[in-house]
Amino acid sequence: MEAPKSADPIYLNLSADDPDLGTTEIESICMNCYKTGVTRLLLTKIPFYKEVVIMSFTCNDCGYQNNEIQSGSEIKEKGIKIKLTIDDVKDLNRRVCKTDYSALRIEELDFEIPPKSQKGEITTIEGIIDRVVNGLSQDQEKRKLEHPEAAEQISQFMQKLEELKEVKKPFTIVLDDISGDAYIENLCAPHSDPNMHVSHYNRNKEQDHMLGIFSRAEIDDETEVKNKADQDENNEKLKPIPEDAWPLEELHGEVLRFPTNCPECSAPCDTNMKLTTIPHFKDVVIMATVCDRCGNRTNEVKSGGGIEDQGVKIEVKITSRDDFSRDVLKSETCHLAIRELDVDVGPSALGGRFTTVEGILTAMRDQLSENSAIFDDSSEKDSTDRLHQFFVEFDKILDGKREITMILDDPTGNSYVQALSDDGKSDPNLRIIRYHRSFEQNEELGLNDMKVEGYEQDSS
Repeated sequence: MEAPKSADPIYLNLSADDPDLGTTEIESICMNCYKTGVTRLLLTKIPFYKEVVIMSFTCNDCGYQNNEIQSGSEIKEKGIKIKLTIDDVKDLNRRVCKTDYSALRIEELDFEIPPKSQKGEITTIEGIIDRVVNGLSQDQEKRKLEHPEAAEQISQFMQKLEELKEVKKPFTIVLDDISGDAYIENLCAPHSDPNMHVSHYNRNKEQDHMLGIFSRAEIDDETEVKNKADQDENNEKLKPIPEDAWPLEELHGEVLRFPTNCPECSAPCDTNMKLTTIPHFKDVVIMATVCDRCGNRTNEVKSGGGIEDQGVKIEVKITSRDDFSRDVLKSETCHLAIRELDVDVGPSALGGRFTTVEGILTAMRDQLSENSAIFDDSSEKDSTDRLHQFFVEFDKILDGKREITMILDDPTGNSYVQALSDDGKSDPNLRIIRYHRSFEQNEELGLNDMKVEGYEQDSS
Protein backbone atom coordinates (compact mmCIF):
# COMPACT_ATOMS: atom_id res chain seq x y z
CA MET A 1 0.00 0.00 0.00
CA GLU A 2 1.41 3.36 -1.02
CA ALA A 3 1.99 5.78 1.85
CA PRO A 4 -0.05 9.00 1.79
CA LYS A 5 1.72 12.05 0.43
CA SER A 6 -0.51 14.75 1.86
CA ALA A 7 -0.95 16.26 5.31
CA ASP A 8 -4.48 14.85 5.68
CA PRO A 9 -5.31 13.22 9.05
CA ILE A 10 -4.56 9.51 9.29
CA TYR A 11 -6.64 7.36 11.64
CA LEU A 12 -5.09 4.16 12.93
CA ASN A 13 -6.97 1.42 14.79
CA LEU A 14 -4.12 -0.10 16.77
CA SER A 15 -3.76 -2.10 19.97
CA ALA A 16 -0.60 -2.56 22.01
CA ASP A 17 -1.65 -6.17 22.67
CA ASP A 18 -1.39 -7.04 18.96
CA PRO A 19 1.67 -9.33 18.66
CA ASP A 20 2.09 -8.49 14.96
CA LEU A 21 2.18 -4.73 15.55
CA GLY A 22 5.49 -3.13 14.64
CA THR A 23 6.62 0.31 13.54
CA THR A 24 4.30 2.09 11.09
CA GLU A 25 5.89 4.49 8.62
CA ILE A 26 4.05 7.29 6.85
CA GLU A 27 5.21 10.14 4.64
CA SER A 28 4.53 13.61 6.04
CA ILE A 29 5.51 17.22 5.42
CA CYS A 30 8.62 18.59 7.15
CA MET A 31 7.72 21.78 9.02
CA ASN A 32 11.29 23.07 8.57
CA CYS A 33 11.82 22.85 4.80
CA TYR A 34 8.28 21.80 3.75
CA LYS A 35 9.58 18.78 1.85
CA THR A 36 8.57 15.16 2.35
CA GLY A 37 9.94 13.31 5.37
CA VAL A 38 9.16 10.06 7.17
CA THR A 39 7.23 9.71 10.44
CA ARG A 40 7.56 6.43 12.34
CA LEU A 41 4.80 5.46 14.80
CA LEU A 42 5.13 2.84 17.52
CA LEU A 43 2.30 1.95 19.89
CA THR A 44 3.66 0.50 23.11
CA LYS A 45 2.56 0.01 26.71
CA ILE A 46 4.41 1.41 29.73
CA PRO A 47 3.81 -0.92 32.71
CA PHE A 48 1.61 0.55 35.45
CA TYR A 49 1.07 3.59 33.26
CA LYS A 50 -0.78 3.37 29.94
CA GLU A 51 -0.57 2.83 26.19
CA VAL A 52 1.40 5.52 24.39
CA VAL A 53 2.22 6.34 20.77
CA ILE A 54 5.89 7.19 20.23
CA MET A 55 6.49 9.23 17.08
CA SER A 56 9.80 9.98 15.38
CA PHE A 57 10.11 12.26 12.33
CA THR A 58 13.17 12.52 10.07
CA CYS A 59 13.72 14.69 7.00
CA ASN A 60 16.54 13.51 4.70
CA ASP A 61 16.61 16.83 2.84
CA CYS A 62 17.35 19.26 5.70
CA GLY A 63 18.25 16.80 8.46
CA TYR A 64 15.45 17.99 10.77
CA GLN A 65 14.43 15.47 13.43
CA ASN A 66 11.62 15.49 15.97
CA ASN A 67 10.45 13.03 18.63
CA GLU A 68 7.25 13.17 20.66
CA ILE A 69 4.84 11.03 22.63
CA GLN A 70 1.05 10.98 22.68
CA SER A 71 -1.52 9.09 24.70
CA GLY A 72 -2.79 5.89 23.14
CA SER A 73 -5.66 5.22 25.56
CA GLU A 74 -8.76 6.93 26.85
CA ILE A 75 -8.66 10.24 28.73
CA LYS A 76 -8.54 9.93 32.51
CA GLU A 77 -11.55 11.06 34.52
CA LYS A 78 -9.50 13.55 36.54
CA GLY A 79 -6.53 15.81 36.02
CA ILE A 80 -3.29 15.33 37.96
CA LYS A 81 -0.99 17.76 39.74
CA ILE A 82 2.50 16.68 40.81
CA LYS A 83 4.59 18.91 43.06
CA LEU A 84 8.26 17.90 43.33
CA THR A 85 11.02 19.44 45.45
CA ILE A 86 14.50 19.07 43.93
CA ASP A 87 17.13 19.05 46.68
CA ASP A 88 19.77 16.69 45.28
CA VAL A 89 21.58 16.27 41.96
CA LYS A 90 20.19 12.73 41.58
CA ASP A 91 16.69 14.22 41.40
CA LEU A 92 17.62 15.64 38.00
CA ASN A 93 17.65 12.06 36.65
CA ARG A 94 14.00 11.43 37.52
CA ARG A 95 12.09 10.21 34.45
CA VAL A 96 9.17 12.37 33.38
CA CYS A 97 6.25 11.60 31.07
CA LYS A 98 4.96 14.95 29.85
CA THR A 99 1.93 15.25 27.54
CA ASP A 100 0.75 18.00 25.19
CA TYR A 101 -1.57 19.25 27.94
CA SER A 102 1.06 19.43 30.68
CA ALA A 103 1.79 22.80 32.25
CA LEU A 104 5.15 22.92 34.03
CA ARG A 105 6.14 25.61 36.52
CA ILE A 106 9.39 26.35 38.36
CA GLU A 107 8.27 28.19 41.49
CA GLU A 108 11.54 29.86 42.45
CA LEU A 109 12.00 31.45 39.02
CA ASP A 110 8.29 32.26 38.55
CA PHE A 111 8.61 30.49 35.18
CA GLU A 112 5.85 28.47 33.53
CA ILE A 113 5.56 26.41 30.36
CA PRO A 114 1.85 26.57 29.44
CA PRO A 115 -0.05 23.57 28.04
CA LYS A 116 -0.09 22.99 24.26
CA SER A 117 3.18 24.96 23.92
CA GLN A 118 5.34 21.81 23.66
CA LYS A 119 4.76 18.31 22.37
CA GLY A 120 4.57 15.39 24.77
CA GLU A 121 7.82 13.60 25.53
CA ILE A 122 9.57 11.13 27.80
CA THR A 123 12.52 12.92 29.36
CA THR A 124 14.14 13.80 32.69
CA ILE A 125 14.08 16.85 34.94
CA GLU A 126 17.47 17.85 33.53
CA GLY A 127 16.19 17.28 30.00
CA ILE A 128 13.29 19.67 30.62
CA ILE A 129 15.67 22.39 31.80
CA ASP A 130 17.98 21.81 28.82
CA ARG A 131 15.06 22.05 26.40
CA VAL A 132 14.01 25.39 27.88
CA VAL A 133 17.57 26.70 27.64
CA ASN A 134 17.90 25.55 24.03
CA GLY A 135 14.60 27.19 23.15
CA LEU A 136 15.60 30.51 24.71
CA SER A 137 19.01 30.44 23.02
CA GLN A 138 17.50 30.36 19.54
CA ASP A 139 17.96 33.69 17.71
CA GLN A 140 19.82 35.03 20.76
CA GLU A 141 22.61 36.46 18.59
CA LYS A 142 20.06 38.30 16.48
CA ARG A 143 18.38 39.67 19.59
CA LYS A 144 21.70 40.99 20.89
CA LEU A 145 21.95 43.16 17.78
CA GLU A 146 18.33 44.29 17.53
CA HIS A 147 17.19 44.25 21.18
CA PRO A 148 20.27 44.18 23.43
CA GLU A 149 18.36 44.84 26.68
CA ALA A 150 15.93 41.96 26.10
CA ALA A 151 18.82 39.71 25.06
CA GLU A 152 20.67 40.51 28.29
CA GLN A 153 17.62 39.66 30.39
CA ILE A 154 17.21 36.36 28.56
CA SER A 155 20.91 35.57 29.06
CA GLN A 156 20.59 36.20 32.80
CA PHE A 157 17.53 33.96 32.98
CA MET A 158 19.32 31.20 31.06
CA GLN A 159 22.15 31.44 33.59
CA LYS A 160 19.64 30.94 36.42
CA LEU A 161 18.30 27.85 34.67
CA GLU A 162 21.82 26.43 34.30
CA GLU A 163 22.46 27.05 38.00
CA LEU A 164 19.41 24.95 38.85
CA LYS A 165 21.25 21.87 37.54
CA GLU A 166 23.91 22.40 40.22
CA VAL A 167 21.19 22.21 42.92
CA LYS A 168 22.97 24.68 45.19
CA LYS A 169 19.64 25.18 46.92
CA PRO A 170 16.30 23.33 46.66
CA PHE A 171 13.75 24.35 44.04
CA THR A 172 10.21 23.23 43.27
CA ILE A 173 8.70 21.96 40.02
CA VAL A 174 4.92 21.68 39.58
CA LEU A 175 3.58 19.49 36.75
CA ASP A 176 -0.12 20.08 36.11
CA ASP A 177 -1.83 17.92 33.48
CA ILE A 178 -5.57 18.23 32.82
CA SER A 179 -5.57 14.91 30.92
CA GLY A 180 -4.30 13.07 34.01
CA ASP A 181 -1.52 11.35 32.06
CA ALA A 182 1.59 13.07 33.44
CA TYR A 183 4.11 11.07 35.46
CA ILE A 184 7.29 11.70 37.46
CA GLU A 185 9.47 8.83 38.64
CA ASN A 186 9.49 8.02 42.35
CA LEU A 187 13.13 7.44 43.38
CA CYS A 188 12.03 6.05 46.74
CA ALA A 189 9.78 3.36 45.24
CA PRO A 190 8.13 1.30 46.59
CA HIS A 191 8.03 3.72 49.55
CA SER A 192 6.28 7.07 49.41
CA ASP A 193 8.43 9.97 48.21
CA PRO A 194 8.71 12.76 50.82
CA ASN A 195 9.74 15.24 48.12
CA MET A 196 6.74 14.57 45.85
CA HIS A 197 3.05 15.26 46.39
CA VAL A 198 0.47 13.96 43.91
CA SER A 199 -3.15 15.14 43.85
CA HIS A 200 -6.06 14.65 41.45
CA TYR A 201 -8.79 17.15 40.63
CA ASN A 202 -11.99 17.46 38.62
CA ARG A 203 -11.67 19.39 35.38
CA ASN A 204 -13.80 22.44 34.70
CA LYS A 205 -15.79 22.99 31.49
CA GLU A 206 -13.03 24.96 29.76
CA GLN A 207 -10.48 22.21 30.46
CA ASP A 208 -12.87 19.55 29.12
CA HIS A 209 -13.27 21.59 25.95
CA MET A 210 -9.48 21.83 25.58
CA LEU A 211 -9.37 18.02 25.60
CA GLY A 212 -12.21 17.81 23.09
CA ILE A 213 -14.77 16.62 25.66
CA PHE A 214 -18.24 18.07 25.16
CA SER A 215 -21.60 17.15 26.62
CA ARG A 216 -24.54 16.33 24.37
CA ALA A 217 -26.24 19.59 25.28
CA GLU A 218 -23.17 21.49 24.08
CA ILE A 219 -22.99 19.61 20.79
CA ASP A 220 -26.67 19.47 19.87
CA ASP A 221 -28.79 22.47 19.21
CA GLU A 222 -30.47 23.65 22.41
CA THR A 223 -33.89 23.77 20.80
CA GLU A 224 -33.68 20.21 19.51
CA VAL A 225 -32.51 18.96 22.90
CA LYS A 226 -35.48 20.55 24.67
CA ASN A 227 -37.98 19.17 22.15
CA LYS A 228 -36.65 15.63 22.35
CA ALA A 229 -35.84 15.53 26.06
CA ASP A 230 -39.27 14.19 27.07
CA GLN A 231 -39.43 11.67 24.22
CA ASP A 232 -35.90 10.28 24.09
CA GLU A 233 -35.48 7.70 26.87
CA ASN A 234 -31.80 7.41 26.09
CA ASN A 235 -31.12 11.10 26.64
CA GLU A 236 -28.00 11.51 28.71
CA LYS A 237 -29.47 14.23 30.91
CA LEU A 238 -30.27 12.82 34.35
CA LYS A 239 -33.63 13.68 35.89
CA PRO A 240 -34.38 13.62 39.63
CA ILE A 241 -36.06 10.41 40.76
CA PRO A 242 -39.10 11.12 42.96
CA GLU A 243 -39.05 9.71 46.46
CA ASP A 244 -40.41 6.14 46.73
CA ALA A 245 -40.44 5.87 42.92
CA TRP A 246 -37.53 3.36 42.95
CA PRO A 247 -37.22 1.60 46.33
CA LEU A 248 -33.58 0.76 46.91
CA GLU A 249 -34.39 -2.44 48.80
CA GLU A 250 -35.96 -3.97 45.67
CA LEU A 251 -32.54 -4.00 43.98
CA HIS A 252 -30.88 -6.16 46.65
CA GLY A 253 -29.92 -9.54 45.23
CA GLU A 254 -30.74 -8.48 41.66
CA VAL A 255 -28.02 -8.47 39.00
CA LEU A 256 -28.52 -5.62 36.54
CA ARG A 257 -26.89 -5.75 33.12
CA PHE A 258 -26.37 -2.83 30.78
CA PRO A 259 -24.37 -2.39 27.57
CA THR A 260 -21.10 -0.45 27.57
CA ASN A 261 -17.77 -0.32 25.75
CA CYS A 262 -14.56 -2.05 26.80
CA PRO A 263 -12.11 0.46 28.36
CA GLU A 264 -9.21 -1.26 26.57
CA CYS A 265 -10.37 -1.99 23.00
CA SER A 266 -13.69 -0.05 22.96
CA ALA A 267 -15.57 -3.13 21.73
CA PRO A 268 -19.25 -3.51 22.83
CA CYS A 269 -19.63 -5.57 25.99
CA ASP A 270 -21.86 -5.90 29.05
CA THR A 271 -21.37 -4.67 32.61
CA ASN A 272 -23.00 -6.56 35.48
CA MET A 273 -24.02 -4.52 38.52
CA LYS A 274 -25.28 -5.73 41.89
CA LEU A 275 -26.30 -3.87 45.02
CA THR A 276 -25.31 -5.62 48.24
CA THR A 277 -25.06 -4.78 51.93
CA ILE A 278 -21.87 -5.13 53.98
CA PRO A 279 -22.80 -6.10 57.57
CA HIS A 280 -22.19 -3.35 60.14
CA PHE A 281 -21.43 -0.93 57.29
CA LYS A 282 -23.57 0.21 54.33
CA ASP A 283 -24.83 -0.60 50.84
CA VAL A 284 -22.26 -0.89 48.07
CA VAL A 285 -22.53 -1.32 44.31
CA ILE A 286 -20.31 -4.00 42.74
CA MET A 287 -19.71 -3.77 38.98
CA ALA A 288 -17.90 -6.27 36.76
CA THR A 289 -17.10 -5.99 33.05
CA VAL A 290 -15.77 -8.79 30.83
CA CYS A 291 -14.79 -8.20 27.21
CA ASP A 292 -15.11 -11.24 24.93
CA ARG A 293 -12.97 -9.57 22.27
CA CYS A 294 -9.73 -8.79 24.16
CA GLY A 295 -10.38 -10.70 27.40
CA ASN A 296 -10.07 -7.61 29.59
CA ARG A 297 -11.72 -7.89 33.01
CA THR A 298 -12.47 -5.02 35.36
CA ASN A 299 -14.03 -4.94 38.82
CA GLU A 300 -15.17 -1.80 40.57
CA VAL A 301 -16.83 -1.04 43.89
CA LYS A 302 -18.82 2.12 44.50
CA SER A 303 -20.33 3.31 47.74
CA GLY A 304 -24.12 3.13 47.82
CA GLY A 305 -24.28 6.33 49.86
CA GLY A 306 -22.74 9.76 49.73
CA ILE A 307 -19.63 11.17 51.35
CA GLU A 308 -19.66 10.79 55.13
CA ASP A 309 -19.47 13.78 57.47
CA GLN A 310 -16.09 12.55 58.71
CA GLY A 311 -13.14 10.72 57.24
CA VAL A 312 -12.04 7.34 58.58
CA LYS A 313 -8.63 5.87 59.36
CA ILE A 314 -8.57 2.10 59.87
CA GLU A 315 -5.56 0.30 61.36
CA VAL A 316 -5.64 -3.50 61.27
CA LYS A 317 -2.87 -5.71 62.65
CA ILE A 318 -2.14 -8.81 60.56
CA THR A 319 -0.81 -11.36 63.08
CA SER A 320 -2.10 -14.70 61.76
CA ARG A 321 -3.67 -16.40 58.76
CA ASP A 322 -7.11 -15.68 60.23
CA ASP A 323 -6.58 -11.98 59.60
CA PHE A 324 -6.05 -12.71 55.89
CA SER A 325 -9.75 -13.66 55.59
CA ARG A 326 -11.08 -10.26 56.76
CA ASP A 327 -13.33 -8.56 54.23
CA VAL A 328 -11.95 -5.23 52.99
CA LEU A 329 -13.73 -2.47 51.13
CA LYS A 330 -11.30 0.08 49.71
CA SER A 331 -12.93 3.06 48.01
CA GLU A 332 -11.40 5.01 45.14
CA THR A 333 -10.37 7.79 47.54
CA CYS A 334 -8.66 5.57 50.12
CA HIS A 335 -4.90 5.64 50.76
CA LEU A 336 -3.39 2.26 51.62
CA ALA A 337 -0.17 1.89 53.63
CA ILE A 338 1.90 -0.76 55.43
CA ARG A 339 3.62 0.80 58.43
CA GLU A 340 6.45 -1.72 58.88
CA LEU A 341 7.56 -1.47 55.24
CA ASP A 342 7.09 2.30 55.05
CA VAL A 343 5.10 1.88 51.84
CA ASP A 344 2.09 3.96 50.82
CA VAL A 345 0.06 3.62 47.62
CA GLY A 346 -2.26 6.41 46.58
CA PRO A 347 -6.00 6.02 46.04
CA SER A 348 -5.69 5.79 42.24
CA ALA A 349 -3.25 2.86 42.34
CA LEU A 350 -5.66 0.07 43.24
CA GLY A 351 -8.98 1.85 42.66
CA GLY A 352 -12.13 0.70 44.41
CA ARG A 353 -12.09 -2.94 45.56
CA PHE A 354 -14.17 -5.29 47.69
CA THR A 355 -11.94 -8.22 48.59
CA THR A 356 -10.05 -9.71 51.55
CA VAL A 357 -6.87 -8.67 53.33
CA GLU A 358 -4.98 -11.33 51.40
CA GLY A 359 -6.55 -10.15 48.14
CA ILE A 360 -5.67 -6.49 48.71
CA LEU A 361 -2.09 -7.37 49.69
CA THR A 362 -1.67 -9.56 46.61
CA ALA A 363 -3.03 -6.82 44.34
CA MET A 364 -0.74 -4.30 46.03
CA ARG A 365 2.28 -6.54 45.47
CA ASP A 366 1.38 -7.12 41.81
CA GLN A 367 0.98 -3.43 41.04
CA LEU A 368 4.20 -2.48 42.79
CA SER A 369 5.97 -5.20 40.81
CA GLU A 370 4.61 -3.75 37.56
CA ASN A 371 5.60 -0.26 38.68
CA SER A 372 9.18 -1.37 39.26
CA ALA A 373 9.41 -2.30 35.56
CA ILE A 374 9.14 1.34 34.44
CA PHE A 375 12.51 2.37 32.98
CA ASP A 376 14.00 -0.71 34.68
CA ASP A 377 16.77 -0.90 32.11
CA SER A 378 18.05 2.53 33.16
CA SER A 379 17.48 2.36 36.91
CA GLU A 380 20.38 2.75 39.31
CA LYS A 381 21.70 -0.39 41.01
CA ASP A 382 20.88 0.77 44.54
CA SER A 383 17.24 1.38 43.50
CA THR A 384 17.03 -2.09 41.95
CA ASP A 385 18.55 -3.72 45.04
CA ARG A 386 16.19 -1.80 47.32
CA LEU A 387 13.17 -2.98 45.35
CA HIS A 388 14.39 -6.58 45.34
CA GLN A 389 14.80 -6.54 49.12
CA PHE A 390 11.36 -4.95 49.49
CA PHE A 391 9.68 -7.76 47.52
CA VAL A 392 11.52 -10.34 49.63
CA GLU A 393 10.00 -8.80 52.77
CA PHE A 394 6.59 -8.49 51.10
CA ASP A 395 6.61 -12.18 50.19
CA LYS A 396 7.22 -12.99 53.87
CA ILE A 397 4.01 -11.11 54.67
CA LEU A 398 2.01 -13.10 52.10
CA ASP A 399 3.48 -16.32 53.54
CA GLY A 400 2.32 -15.30 57.01
CA LYS A 401 5.89 -15.09 58.35
CA ARG A 402 5.82 -11.41 59.30
CA GLU A 403 3.33 -9.34 61.30
CA ILE A 404 2.33 -5.98 59.89
CA THR A 405 -0.08 -3.11 60.41
CA MET A 406 -2.18 -2.20 57.37
CA ILE A 407 -3.61 1.31 57.34
CA LEU A 408 -6.56 2.52 55.25
CA ASP A 409 -7.05 6.29 55.30
CA ASP A 410 -10.21 7.40 53.51
CA PRO A 411 -11.28 11.07 53.71
CA THR A 412 -14.76 10.17 52.37
CA GLY A 413 -15.37 7.62 55.15
CA ASN A 414 -16.46 4.95 52.66
CA SER A 415 -13.86 2.26 53.40
CA TYR A 416 -14.31 -0.74 55.70
CA VAL A 417 -12.44 -3.65 57.29
CA GLN A 418 -14.34 -6.58 58.81
CA ALA A 419 -14.09 -7.14 62.56
CA LEU A 420 -13.58 -10.72 63.70
CA SER A 421 -15.67 -10.27 66.86
CA ASP A 422 -19.35 -11.19 67.11
CA ASP A 423 -20.52 -7.66 67.87
CA GLY A 424 -18.47 -6.17 65.04
CA LYS A 425 -16.75 -3.73 67.39
CA SER A 426 -14.56 -5.28 70.11
CA ASP A 427 -11.63 -6.47 68.02
CA PRO A 428 -8.16 -5.97 69.61
CA ASN A 429 -6.43 -5.99 66.21
CA LEU A 430 -8.76 -3.43 64.64
CA ARG A 431 -8.65 0.30 65.35
CA ILE A 432 -11.05 2.77 63.72
CA ILE A 433 -10.49 6.54 63.99
CA ARG A 434 -12.95 9.16 62.77
CA TYR A 435 -11.60 12.60 61.93
CA HIS A 436 -12.63 15.90 60.39
CA ARG A 437 -11.31 16.50 56.89
CA SER A 438 -8.85 19.32 56.25
CA PHE A 439 -9.52 22.15 53.81
CA GLU A 440 -7.12 20.56 51.30
CA GLN A 441 -8.97 17.21 51.48
CA ASN A 442 -12.34 18.92 50.95
CA GLU A 443 -10.84 20.84 48.05
CA GLU A 444 -9.62 17.64 46.37
CA LEU A 445 -13.06 16.07 46.83
CA GLY A 446 -14.74 19.15 45.40
CA LEU A 447 -16.68 19.85 48.61
CA ASN A 448 -15.53 23.42 49.25
CA ASP A 449 -17.38 24.77 46.22
CA MET A 450 -20.37 22.44 46.52
CA LYS A 451 -23.69 24.14 47.27
CA VAL A 452 -26.39 21.85 48.63
CA GLU A 453 -28.98 24.45 49.67
CA GLY A 454 -30.64 27.09 47.52
CA TYR A 455 -28.85 25.99 44.34
CA GLU A 456 -32.11 25.89 42.40
CA GLN A 457 -32.41 29.67 42.88
CA ASP A 458 -29.12 30.47 41.18
CA SER A 459 -29.35 32.08 37.79
CA SER A 460 -27.78 30.18 34.93
